[in-house]
Amino acid sequence: MKNLLSIEELAPQELQQLVDRAVNMKTRRGNHEFQPLEGQTWAMIFTKASTRTRVSFEVGVRELGGAPMFLSKNDIQLGRGEPIKDTARVLGRMVHGAIIRTFSQDDVVQFAEYGQIPTINALTDDEHPCQILADLLTIRERLGTWEGKKIAFIGDGFSNMTISWMWAAKHLGFELVVAGPQEHLPPAEFMEKLNAPNVSVTSDAKAATDGAHVINTDVWLSMGQEGQTEKEALFGPYQVNAELLADAASGHIVLHCLPAYREKEITEEVLEKHADVIFQQAENRLHAQKAVLATLANAWAI
Repeated sequence: MKNLLSIEELAPQELQQLVDRAVNMKTRRGNHEFQPLEGQTWAMIFTKASTRTRVSFEVGVRELGGAPMFLSKNDIQLGRGEPIKDTARVLGRMVHGAIIRTFSQDDVVQFAEYGQIPTINALTDDEHPCQILADLLTIRERLGTWEGKKIAFIGDGFSNMTISWMWAAKHLGFELVVAGPQEHLPPAEFMEKLNAPNVSVTSDAKAATDGAHVINTDVWLSMGQEGQTEKEALFGPYQVNAELLADAASGHIVLHCLPAYREKEITEEVLEKHADVIFQQAENRLHAQKAVLATLANAWAI
């Protein structure tokens, strides 16, 4: 593993090892025996705003001995139209790694190719691998394992979150049911490519949550889609509320990657009832990403 560009590209054992390492990072926080990023500077290139991603990566890089350098699109020439491959070839000669939060998956792939430094996808429109690692860590902490569990994702069935979740289920073998409006479920060609009999999609939110051990949701409108009221109008039946959760498994947990829009995709009642888990999930971004940083630093040091 030389970069983290997507969950799709990870081998199952790599995914498992990253979660294992995240457990170790969390347990040993403040008492790390090694500083794998000592003397290194990592560029954080963000063209999308962020709270959890920015803070968790800046803190993580520092705790592993490195120095983060935050670069918005207005701080560098990307904002004036410089090709990503040129930016990559410049930064690749000056910094030791790159963390990129942007719209296009191709930008992250190109950066890794031309920059020739460890590159992390901190969110694109196609995937959100760091969030899924944090979610898997949270499930492991709360339920002991994801094996034999039913995980439901309610909302936009073909977002960066659901795509990453589907690849994680493919690799790790747990049951995943994605529920959303028919217009926003994965197309047939994607499901054929995924080729995972343990992953199913439905427009019936109640069927998805019945017996589910984990119920996951996200905003209905992703960043950049905020004015698409016609899309939002389709999601009313996919609100995570007490009625929807009535037949979930005993001891179930609710996840939300935040920010949450209360009384839209999740009710205030449900969010506050499961707030301990949801904010543990947010904290786990730090530990999961430190696991990624340490893994990539070691891989490039060989």
